[in-house]
Amino acid sequence: MDTVSGVGVLDKSVVVLRTVEREHAVGLAELQQATGLPRATAHRLAAALEHHGWLRRDGLGRYRLGAGLVGLGRAAAEGFPLVGLARPVLAALRDDTGESVQLFVRHGDTRHCVLSLQSPHGLRWIVAEGSVLPLHVGSAGRVLAGDVGRSGWTESVEEREPGVASVSAPVLDGGGRIAAAVSVSGPVGRLSRQPGSRFGKRVVSAADQIAAALPAL
Repeated sequence: MDTVSGVGVLDKSVVVLRTVEREHAVGLAELQQATGLPRATAHRLAAALEHHGWLRRDGLGRYRLGAGLVGLGRAAAEGFPLVGLARPVLAALRDDTGESVQLFVRHGDTRHCVLSLQSPHGLRWIVAEGSVLPLHVGSAGRVLAGDVGRSGWTESVEEREPGVASVSAPVLDGGGRIAAAVSVSGPVGRLSRQPGSRFGKRVVSAADQIAAALPAL
């Protein structure tokens, strides 16, 4: 696998954790196959993560996420109240549009998904919370980079993934800086090749609702 952070062992450990998060419970052979890591490496990393409480073994010997992550998640949420403010707004946006919605924040030259609510449709676009994606590809990334249209939203069609369209709008803090990006994404077949025309105003409205609560932080 390619290194993302420049620290190979850390990147591989995150891949192991993300795999267990996605699969819920995996044996060593499944973990090795899903990550593409050598069996010995997958076992060594999983054992180390288990030692720190970030993974655990169930009654069948499968790896599951460990209790050590609970405290970290709680501390992160308490220190990042934007997610709590955005959740009810994004839930309403998801219910209104029927599509998956996400909240992204910028981190250097990448964007991180800090909140993701899935569409009820069987065919849907899923972005896992914690995903790290490019900054200059996709509507949310371009918004975070400052590329916002005069209408207040930016759209993309099959820009990062074939068959996927999205429209995003910025959440501005009290100083007018872009604090986050709200995004609606889904199959081109439903969002069309002009997702902004369909959902742009609703995405901007949701972003503005979240922004209105930010000065109280």
